[in-house]
Amino acid sequence: MYRPDSKWTWAFLVLALVQALVLLALEAYAFAQFELSLVNVHTNPNNFAYTRSVPVSLAVYLFGMLYFLGLVWDALRMRNTIQILGLCLANVCLMIFGASQPRQIQDAVGQLNIQAVHPDIYTKLIPIEIAIPCILAGGTIIMSFLAWKLYGEFSWSIYKHISADLQMKRRYLTYQIYISLMKFDFFFFLAFVMQLLVVVVGQTDPEFWLTVAAVPVIVSILLLSGYWVSRENIMGMAFVVFFYVAGLVYFVFKLVRIYNGDKIAYYAPIGKELTIFAVITILLLVGTIVNAIQCMMNFGKGLKPYLLTRRNVGVDEKMYNTEMPNLPHSQAPTRMTIE
Repeated sequence: MYRPDSKWTWAFLVLALVQALVLLALEAYAFAQFELSLVNVHTNPNNFAYTRSVPVSLAVYLFGMLYFLGLVWDALRMRNTIQILGLCLANVCLMIFGASQPRQIQDAVGQLNIQAVHPDIYTKLIPIEIAIPCILAGGTIIMSFLAWKLYGEFSWSIYKHISADLQMKRRYLTYQIYISLMKFDFFFFLAFVMQLLVVVVGQTDPEFWLTVAAVPVIVSILLLSGYWVSRENIMGMAFVVFFYVAGLVYFVFKLVRIYNGDKIAYYAPIGKELTIFAVITILLLVGTIVNAIQCMMNFGKGLKPYLLTRRNVGVDEKMYNTEMPNLPHSQAPTRMTIE
């Protein structure tokens, strides 16, 4: 079981934990208050989407903070500077999402009549919803400073304990970027689908069941892609890239559909939030496709032994665990190449 082994890793973990606990408490309180404020919502079928939009967004936030904590622990355990940087950017994305929630609550309360929701709920929740992005903004500033300190710490460990040439390190960096992107792909894809299924798509709509069926398929592909890239399976990765491109087309289609076509009204209760997640997912998918292709171009160039080597970690390795596992002595390069 990994435990932080320096003041900067402890600081990063404690900051992430405190931030997550505070935001979880605030979001859980807001979720409960909004649910308690709803009355007679079933008297008007048109109320359903607006009564679900706010709780679903709050639930996505709760899931996001828990997932964020897991990624923090994983990044520190692997001493993955790329994932540390990604977590800082993810904090910014959550801040943007949080900044959209006051307007979402206002729109929902405005659409619901006084028989469906207590009119003072917006006044009660607005201080909390303003505080959330402010907390994330402050957390991002501190987290960025800690990420800079961790970059120096992790880079020094790699420099001292990895005997590999610069080209091999660059290939491994590409691999690490790809793995990190997949982890963020999973969250933003799932968050988009959660909001889409609960708020927009009804169970009588064929799109509902197609989207539900797609979830385990996408999750399986993400898991398999990590396996195939480490085994340098060219056919498997080609299959994965095909699905990434299909996913990219799907999210572009959904983004256009939110603002064009005959179903604009269906997306209105949560259109801004879906847009945020769709745009972020599109950018992530573009980066994932590019890195997947770069990983495929690195196949057969000596990286595979690094990815497959698993050694028992001794005391010294716990202290200086690195992003890149050491090769057995017989496989390790004996010199560094300078380009």
